Amino acid sequence: MAAALAEGLLVDLVPYGRRFLDLEHRWLNDEGVFWWAVGGRWFATKAGLERERLEDDHQRHTQFGLQTKDGTPIGLVGINWMPPEHRAAMLTAFIGDPAYWGGGYGTDGLLLLLQYTFDWLDARRVWLMTMSLNERVVRQMEKVGFRLEARQRRATWAANGWHDMLTYALERDEWPGRAVLIERLGLQA
Repeated sequence: MAAALAEGLLVDLVPYGRRFLDLEHRWLNDEGVFWWAVGGRWFATKAGLERERLEDDHQRHTQFGLQTKDGTPIGLVGINWMPPEHRAAMLTAFIGDPAYWGGGYGTDGLLLLLQYTFDWLDARRVWLMTMSLNERVVRQMEKVGFRLEARQRRATWAANGWHDMLTYALERDEWPGRAVLIERLGLQA
């Protein structure tokens, strides 16, 4: 079990190391990738993922593993892109194991990531994209306080139809803090 970098109620943020890389291969070839990749499906190989990791080392991104309190790796959260001069971060989140979907694990991980991004990195805004078909993420964004900023109509093909791409954002002055949101949402261990 990896030592926690940040402790939540249901999950902890930990270094995204070998335990997660080994599971990422399975996760990316499973149903979860359809939702995370806005309808995309692909075949990921372990060698390909290793090559991507080596090639992406120069990028400005940070990934954290999400593990349950008993140490089970279940997904990742992170920052895909954050140019320091703009202090705006594009976020990513992925619960790879469907057994943990809908149980608050992703919300807890997202709140930890928001706390890190706003309080430690001093970001002024964060944003992410999802497809309109991904109702779980749409609900999560709205309950955490993100605002819909853009809708690209019929921009992605998924589940035998065209769906809108949605961009959600949250600005620092709209962020009430992790403790306030935990109480407001009734999130419990």
